[in-house]
Amino acid sequence: MNAMKPARTSAALAALAFGALAFAAAPARAQSGNHLETIHHPNYDKNVFMPFSPAIKIKSGKILWLAGGTALPVYHDHPHKREQILKYLTNDLEGQVRQTMDGIMETLKAAGASPKDVVHVFIFRARPRMGDIGKASAVVNSYFAPHNHKPTTTNLAVLELGEPEQLVEIQVVAVVD
Repeated sequence: MNAMKPARTSAALAALAFGALAFAAAPARAQSGNHLETIHHPNYDKNVFMPFSPAIKIKSGKILWLAGGTALPVYHDHPHKREQILKYLTNDLEGQVRQTMDGIMETLKAAGASPKDVVHVFIFRARPRMGDIGKASAVVNSYFAPHNHKPTTTNLAVLELGEPEQLVEIQVVAVVD
């Protein structure tokens, strides 16, 4: 019986890999949020301002994972060049969040997606100060508000990011068809 377990595990992994390959090979086409359903609790008080949704149900589509974005241009040198760090990673949380979100919006557009296709935003903040969570959230939300969309969100303070000057990194997950 134990000899069968590795064979089943290998078959399952092969099926998973084949499914992922087939999934990745298909071109992405956005549906502008029509494939998503915002979920609220039955006792949801609409008078309470919530900058995010508690849950989003994916009714159809394919998952689009964006790499973590920073205030550096989407395409930048690795290892990072000091002059790029000094130019783009200024000591301004809101400015870094705006530059990061601009890059994310460009990547969504390149994938044929829009802000309405975003299901989750991960915000990682370094060197947190009182009020930073609200400042970062307000800037991120300003990119979704014109689309009347509130993705689910995780907003964390972390010990450090890729560079000492880096105050934020944002990762987005979207669903496209």
